[in-house]
Amino acid sequence: MVAVKPTQEPPLEISAETANEIVRLRIATLIDVRQPTELELEGEVPDAESVPLFDLKKILGHKLTEEEQEILDCDLPTPRDARLFLSIINKHHYQKGNVLLCLCNSGKRSLHAAQLLRSMGYDRAYSVRGGVRAWRELM
Repeated sequence: MVAVKPTQEPPLEISAETANEIVRLRIATLIDVRQPTELELEGEVPDAESVPLFDLKKILGHKLTEEEQEILDCDLPTPRDARLFLSIINKHHYQKGNVLLCLCNSGKRSLHAAQLLRSMGYDRAYSVRGGVRAWRELM
C-alpha cells in the first residue's frame, strides 16, 4: 500500500466570517499582531491576545526591515520576552487545542505572522482575511 501525501498545504487565510464562527465555538484564539500604538489609536479587539508582529519577528531572530525597525524602535527582546510569547501561544494552541487566528489592520501582517507560526510547527495558525476591518464589519 502506498501512502498518499496531501498535494498542498492548508490555506493560510480564512474569511472573517469563518474566523468568527470558530471563535464563537470557542475553539480558536485571536492573536492581534498590531503594534501598541495602533491598539491605542484604533482600539483593541475584545478577547484577543496582543502579540505585536515586529516583536514576534525579533524574538524569532528574523531581521526587521528598516521601516519595521523604525516603527518598533525598541531594544532587542530578552529571553524572558521569548518565553512569555511562547507561553501565551502554547497556552492557547496546545493546552486548549485552539486554532490560532492572527489579526492586523488589513490582513497583510497577520498573513506573515501565520506563516511564522506555521514555520514553528503551529499547523493551525491562520490569518483573518481583511484583518480587524473585516472583523469589525461582522460585529
